[in-house]
Amino acid sequence: MENTAEKKKIVLSAIQPTSVPTLGNYLGALKNWASMKDDYNCLYAVADLHSITISAFRDEPSLLRRNTQQLYAIMLALGLDPDENTLFVQSHVPAHSQLAWVLNCYTQFGEAARMTQFKEKSEKHADNVNVGLFAYPILMAADILLYQTDFVPIGADQKQHLEIARNIAVRFNSIYGDTFKLPEPFFGKAGTRVMSLQDPTKKMSKSDPNPKGCVYMLDEPDVIVKKIKSAVTDSEALVAHREGKDGVNNLMAIYSCCTGMSFEAIENEFAGRGYGDFKSAVAEAVVEELRSFRDNYKRISGDKAYICECAAKGAEKAAAMSARTLGKVMKKVGFMLP
Repeated sequence: MENTAEKKKIVLSAIQPTSVPTLGNYLGALKNWASMKDDYNCLYAVADLHSITISAFRDEPSLLRRNTQQLYAIMLALGLDPDENTLFVQSHVPAHSQLAWVLNCYTQFGEAARMTQFKEKSEKHADNVNVGLFAYPILMAADILLYQTDFVPIGADQKQHLEIARNIAVRFNSIYGDTFKLPEPFFGKAGTRVMSLQDPTKKMSKSDPNPKGCVYMLDEPDVIVKKIKSAVTDSEALVAHREGKDGVNNLMAIYSCCTGMSFEAIENEFAGRGYGDFKSAVAEAVVEELRSFRDNYKRISGDKAYICECAAKGAEKAAAMSARTLGKVMKKVGFMLP
């Protein structure tokens, strides 16, 4: 029987288990993941290898294991069927590390040194500027190129990473012939860019030092309500989407994404009403939006055997796909194959 999944374009997404994903992660991308399987051959990875470039897990290695299992359960709770998608943990597929080493040798020091995120993270983690942090983009390139990926969903901060992956692929292909497919950025169903609730000029981030600025996907409903009710707005008391109203614009974007309402419809709904009513409605919409996910997570997270079974199945599928590319690379470079 023909494998129709092989004919679909391949999309690869990976997320680090450094923390619970935020409402911004959910509305911006994760919300749409489950529906992509009809149009694409989807691979979703818990990028645990990338997570150890920072020192957060060194004093407590068990935290990395817990976070990895938790994030895998979150992905299942999103409705990602492990039979219809390839859902795996990065470190369970050794080909990622093996290809990364080969690609290190086809990456110029200067192009890796120019990566903006390396400079930013080096400043932020000045006490731990390790080689892994420097080589992070090459491992990401290996993640992408291993699967002959067609599309990679990326944010603005990862544009450079996709560019260096393409540069490495072009360089390798020019030496050894057609080996890697050149990946393109993925522009699927639009989500929304969610900003910090306390500083709406900055993107909502897992690393926000202000706990009130970030809603996490596993926050309890009362916590979500409290955070949104404390969100920064302005003194105008007018629900309108326009320049200079960053806090209100952010809440309107969240409400629109959760309800499907246009900004104009939202403005009409809250005409003559204050921010108190508006924030309550936004909080209620977010709680309702996450309700199904939260119920799924509570059911799945307690079944460790099921999580491990799905992860093993996903790793097997990913390993089979990646072996084709890795074998081709090893042969072309000249390694003596077993």
